[in-house]
Amino acid sequence: MNQQHEGAKRQIRRLFVANRGEIAVRVAQACRTLGIEVVAGVSEADQNSLAARMADSMTVIGAAPAAESYLNIEKVISAAKRSGCDALHPGYGFLAERPALARACAEAGILFIGPTPEAIEQMGDKITAVKLAEAAGVPRVPGSDAVKDASEAAGVAQAIGYPVLLKATAGGGGRGMRVVREEAELAVAMESASNEAQAAFGDGTVYLEKFIEQARHIEIQVMGDRLGNVVHLGERECSTQRRHQKLIEEAPSPAINAGLRAEMGRCAVQLARNVNYVGAGTVEFVLDEAEGHFYFLEMNTRIQVEHPVTEMVTGIDLVAEQIRVTQGLPLSFKQEDIQLRGHAIECRINAEDFNKNFLPKPGLITAWNPPEGNGIRLDSHCYAGYSVPPYYDSLLAKLIVHGATRAEAIEHMLQALKNFGIEGIPSTIPFHQEVLREPAFIEGAVTTRWVEQTFLPERKARLRAAADAAKATAVAAASTQEQAS
Repeated sequence: MNQQHEGAKRQIRRLFVANRGEIAVRVAQACRTLGIEVVAGVSEADQNSLAARMADSMTVIGAAPAAESYLNIEKVISAAKRSGCDALHPGYGFLAERPALARACAEAGILFIGPTPEAIEQMGDKITAVKLAEAAGVPRVPGSDAVKDASEAAGVAQAIGYPVLLKATAGGGGRGMRVVREEAELAVAMESASNEAQAAFGDGTVYLEKFIEQARHIEIQVMGDRLGNVVHLGERECSTQRRHQKLIEEAPSPAINAGLRAEMGRCAVQLARNVNYVGAGTVEFVLDEAEGHFYFLEMNTRIQVEHPVTEMVTGIDLVAEQIRVTQGLPLSFKQEDIQLRGHAIECRINAEDFNKNFLPKPGLITAWNPPEGNGIRLDSHCYAGYSVPPYYDSLLAKLIVHGATRAEAIEHMLQALKNFGIEGIPSTIPFHQEVLREPAFIEGAVTTRWVEQTFLPERKARLRAAADAAKATAVAAASTQEQAS
């Protein structure tokens, strides 16, 4: 019988966390609620991390660079085996969506907290995923299969109309993507996208889709068990982005009504069922603001960075549920049990200098004073005296707030950001404070290109005008003083 539908129960006693940062802390917290022993797998740079301190034990996977530790399957499995672990949680990023890790776990007799290698492969290849989505009745953006060369790409682009979006089949995080507005740009853009995808993913294959100018990024959280049950837990709004990287997430979306939520949820559940999906997954859609239609984007076969906003509005611990269903237990809830209560917003706080084009600035945190209060949650691995290493991404914390309404949640977030004290390194707190005060954000009118096309250019113009005015004032003052003397 297919492993996904066996339903055989296997208790997890000791779990290996094959990740770092706030998600490693989050997994450790979920394990504590379930009475599971935690082993933190860390790099040499993370031996003093909060996750390492929280775990029941710690083992070093390898050297600081991710390629020698968190991205090395052989070393990860070796560390999990010598620690006597019977399960492994990959978190997000690093190896979380590598089918080879799931297979290596199975070969080692270790339960992988996530879907099967086959499901990861099917959803990981964007063209295969699009075909599966179409088979499940999920709308797709008009586009192509893999294109061999610029000539073939030009034919597709002419058929669907410019602008088009070049995308890597093995892509993610915005890499291997290029917007092309006219045929003269196509050949250079295709070569660039293919080369970037080859370097990042080992596969330079690209395909085309119609580029939607006024797009929202909406994703549906799904959860499946080994008995064939799949439930969706509503949507998340992820349109506040920069360079295809999410910065602020919300649940529910201000652009989605009950009818559209039900239809998108139905599509997401059907797609997950068609690949016998087990665990937490996210089906991502693009919503065309102009036309009011939604289209399949991709499926992420792991827990998402932004999962806390869903937890805040549903009251369900998604990470604990991941672990439960991996043990062969049925979902602890049915579709009719899912109720969205209030509104949640998450801000990703990064160690970056907002005023220097978001330049990453790792270093020593000399003061760390997080906000506290009802409706405030902080997912972080940081503390005063912690040195942010230069080897990994710049995420310091996820600040999440909950309010009875969206307006209340925005006010709660602004107050929480004001009360969040970080010293020693810069953070993106000022960015979030400015965005949350913008009329477009307050009105729920942000699309995926708003930060780059509207907010940042307008802010730059305001700062330049203020600087020019200050300079003119100084010149006038100096002139007046000179005349007086």
